[in-house]
Amino acid sequence: MPDAPSELTPHLAPRCHALLPCAGTGSRAGTELPKQYQPIAGQPMVMHTLAALRSVPRIALCLVVIAPEDAWWASQPVGTVLARCGGATRAQSVFNGLQALLEHGAGAQDWVLVHDAARCLVTPAQVDALIDACANDAVGGLLALPLPDTLKAGANGRVATSIARGDKWLAQTPQMFRLDALHSALAATEARGFVGVTDEASAMEMAGQHPLLVQGSAQNFKVTYPEDFALAEAVIRSRP
Repeated sequence: MPDAPSELTPHLAPRCHALLPCAGTGSRAGTELPKQYQPIAGQPMVMHTLAALRSVPRIALCLVVIAPEDAWWASQPVGTVLARCGGATRAQSVFNGLQALLEHGAGAQDWVLVHDAARCLVTPAQVDALIDACANDAVGGLLALPLPDTLKAGANGRVATSIARGDKWLAQTPQMFRLDALHSALAATEARGFVGVTDEASAMEMAGQHPLLVQGSAQNFKVTYPEDFALAEAVIRSRP
């Protein structure tokens, strides 16, 4: 089994940890395996994601949240810290994963960077930029991209109206918040099934907070549809 026990040593200064919800089925990708396990450029997608996060020295622990019955990791090299507490939704998996981080020795005031396993093109430099921007912020924030295209609202297959894009951003990950603050924000929505929680920032917004927007990269897209795999592979192979 690759479940690697990892207990953090006590530390006074807040640390940074990464949490990857990895319990989804990836139904829109049209693949036999969950999309995070599909090969891209010779490696399962999630391994590219983990490699980028592990290359950031300030990340003390990287925890992968998987479904309890997930057997895929049994064939992988030992060394990944797994939490078999994935839920039916991303929000449930993150909520359970935060508790698992506490059990591994993370502190309530430590920072948690929640990142999509399917954003396998994130770079250590982008993660470092997020940490730099949020480390002294009262709330935390997320990588995001100013909307580059004209945005349309539709009805019955036709354009209903155009929407001004000047203040619109595409949310990306990682999203970086204090462990206790994010846990509390998600806990406040748990009883109603995390309705309205589409990402960690939305949970913080529902708690009355205003996360910081940190400009990301168009290459940090989420592999979602079948054609995204070829594009992600092309980007990976173009890098040194």
